[in-house]
Amino acid sequence: MEQGLSLKREVGIIGAVSFIAGTMIGSGIFISPQYVLLAIGSPGASFVIWACCGLIAMLGGLCYAELGTIIPESGGEYIYMLRTAGKVTAFVFVFSFISVMRPASATGIALSCAEYVVAPFYSGCAPPQLVLKCVAAVVILALALVNCLSVRLATGIQVVTMAIKALTLAVIILGGAVMLFQGNTANFEDSFDGTNVGKHVTLSAFGMAFYQCLWSYAGWYNLNYVTEELKRPEVNLPRALVIAISLVTGLYLLVNVSYLTVMTPKELMSSTAVAITWGNKVLGSWGWIMSLAAALSAFGSLNGTFFSGGRVCFVAAREGHMPDILSMAHVHRLTPSPALIFTTVISLVVLIPGDFQSIVNYFSFTAWFFYAVTLSGLIYLKIKKPELPRPYSVSVPIVLPILILLVAIFLVLAPIIDQPQIEYLYVALFILSGAIVYVPFIHFKLCPGMFDKVTTFLQLFLEVAPAEKNL
Repeated sequence: MEQGLSLKREVGIIGAVSFIAGTMIGSGIFISPQYVLLAIGSPGASFVIWACCGLIAMLGGLCYAELGTIIPESGGEYIYMLRTAGKVTAFVFVFSFISVMRPASATGIALSCAEYVVAPFYSGCAPPQLVLKCVAAVVILALALVNCLSVRLATGIQVVTMAIKALTLAVIILGGAVMLFQGNTANFEDSFDGTNVGKHVTLSAFGMAFYQCLWSYAGWYNLNYVTEELKRPEVNLPRALVIAISLVTGLYLLVNVSYLTVMTPKELMSSTAVAITWGNKVLGSWGWIMSLAAALSAFGSLNGTFFSGGRVCFVAAREGHMPDILSMAHVHRLTPSPALIFTTVISLVVLIPGDFQSIVNYFSFTAWFFYAVTLSGLIYLKIKKPELPRPYSVSVPIVLPILILLVAIFLVLAPIIDQPQIEYLYVALFILSGAIVYVPFIHFKLCPGMFDKVTTFLQLFLEVAPAEKNL
């Protein structure tokens, strides 16, 4: 009889804060500011968007903290939907998450990392797409290897890169502060001029501004994917969420002030890599340091994305919604290596046709649809099952999940209503196709017998065994 394994609780409060903040502070703050400003039209309105997105992330994080303590299992949205909305909805989510959402997110971050890595070698011109994608593929493979080898090593990388990110943002903030005190305030005069309001306002403009900005905050939900590996989750989950999201929001607002102190709105909107443009204007010949720092920042964010994303695939397989081999962990290293390898392969496939801006838009559209379903589950639990134990000391009032649910509905519908595109229909049809896949393969379990032989071979080859829940 095979002995079951379980993943160890090795993530403490410092690691937890680093995983949330380290995933949030990735490529977004170095790339998204120009897209937010371009969509909304003025520096003043862009600051409002950045502050609102920080508030949305905080409120969403508090809702997820309560969910994570009511349902103390790894898997994030998947496990919450499974326990509240049922098996079909949960499978549709995990089908979309594994095949589109998480690979799109990882690919977007990897492309951003690659862009900053190669930027110093292509001064004055755009790097070839083939070079970018090859570098991105190397980064994805390197981090997949790290996460397969050791949880402690992956956590260590996250803590170190988080320190580098904080230092990088501190340099940007201090550099901007010096120039601000020197009197460079011209860009903040009439800061709301040019805002896309009145006859120029469109739902799409606000929707795209929020999409691009919230991309920079993506990761506030990451700790819920690894609840079973978190020490004292009933205490550390809400505490880490509040600390990390507050820290990131404050840093983002100050960084945007620095960008607009150093660059004009026109320069910022035309820049393809804001941090490098800032570095060249402030640091001169040392501007390449910002390129290196931004690349390391994206590297750390991608590490957190891999760490959490592999766990969703692992948990779904454990619940019978994915092949059995993906529910197994390495017998010595206690890492879900089959799930990590599988998500790596999917990410490399998505990398082939991907480009950054479309990846952000389609990832955001899909992600916020499922956030809405998850928050509906929290509202259901509050109304129908108020007696469930809630170790989270401050249970959020029901108005908060309702508010974030309304925001999620807006973010899903606004771009579609204002500027309908055929791509959104393709994404919606793809999501719905998960229900069609569910019926034969999950409900009726119509799997070829050869899968058992493949599972046995891979189990021996990868040295893995079934893993149990760590509750």
